[in-house]
Amino acid sequence: MKLLRLIPLSTALLIAACGGGGGSSSTPTPTPTPPTLQQKPGVLATNLGLSKRLLIGLGTTDVIDIQTQNIHVDLYDQYLTGVGSGAWPTWNSPSGAYVQVVGQNASTLGAVPMFTLYQMAANGDGNLSVLTDPTFMSAYWNNVRLLFQQIKLYGKPVLVNFEPDFWEYAQRASTNSDPSTVAAIVNSNTDCPNLANTVGGVAQCLLLTARTYAPKAYVGFPPSLASDLYPASLGFMQKLGAGNADFVVMQTLDRDAGCFETVPQPSYCSRIGTGWYWDEANVSTPNFAQNITQGKNFNSTLQLPLLWWQTPLGVPSTTAGGSPGLWRDNRVHYFMNHTADLVNAGALGVVFGAGEVHQTTIKTDGGQFKKLSTTYYAAPATLP
Repeated sequence: MKLLRLIPLSTALLIAACGGGGGSSSTPTPTPTPPTLQQKPGVLATNLGLSKRLLIGLGTTDVIDIQTQNIHVDLYDQYLTGVGSGAWPTWNSPSGAYVQVVGQNASTLGAVPMFTLYQMAANGDGNLSVLTDPTFMSAYWNNVRLLFQQIKLYGKPVLVNFEPDFWEYAQRASTNSDPSTVAAIVNSNTDCPNLANTVGGVAQCLLLTARTYAPKAYVGFPPSLASDLYPASLGFMQKLGAGNADFVVMQTLDRDAGCFETVPQPSYCSRIGTGWYWDEANVSTPNFAQNITQGKNFNSTLQLPLLWWQTPLGVPSTTAGGSPGLWRDNRVHYFMNHTADLVNAGALGVVFGAGEVHQTTIKTDGGQFKKLSTTYYAAPATLP
């Protein structure tokens, strides 16, 4: 996962009024979900079988670690990775049964399962040549179909996050942030014979497959918040047809801030830039109010609830850096103490989780997540 760099708040406010072009008129678009579901986070929470409160989730976390601390979560997120040999359908038998394993683990926690589909990076992060590789794309679409068949078999509501990072790479490779300018193999897939062979067709086929096979699956796309792409990412998402999904996936950072602050940076946090640790007072840049305003812009444009995802679990500190498993970060601290701000922006919930194995987890955070989540559930923020 890549850095999400905030743009200045003044620019973000200007973008709120920007529109975006629709998809090609010659390309069929999947049937939108009901407007009441699109516009009201509380309705989506109810459809998931959960209370109408800001939802809290954990990802990439073992069930036993959650149970050991007696932590309550509403959402339980796991990745689905790979295409071909060693891909997620092979992790259990029969093929695709991993979906049932995650579903059962979520049920054990009293949570709704969430799957982060991360197949496009199977042959290298940002490798868009796979889009026109017949062998890769045939296997890719077979996995997508299997995912939603398995979700239907599970028989309960599920969330699916479609391909983090990929849409940023596709937007960067496109002409004028138009997904129809990036070629992809789509209509050889028997589920989507009438869709365009473009990245826009990829997005519409993902939606169509979900709607066809798994009516209880609720899906979302993660737009780019990179400073150079964000001004056009609203329009890019509209052209993808992301407004026909069920939620928008918002992000902050895929590692603890302290991991990037360390000098020299470890190999798993090697990235150019500064400003990893955000200002909780929302005075200096970057800060949390900027990120929340960006989310509000997507909410008002696409009319979809927001789900913050893979939010780092580090603990606040006045000292930059840290060590493996103990890197500093303040995103849990801020979000769990500003839940009303998230709700006012259109949030459905926040899913916390380490984006890499050396990051802070609920086992190494000194009980921070346990304490703050317990306090939150005692007086949760109500969803509209």
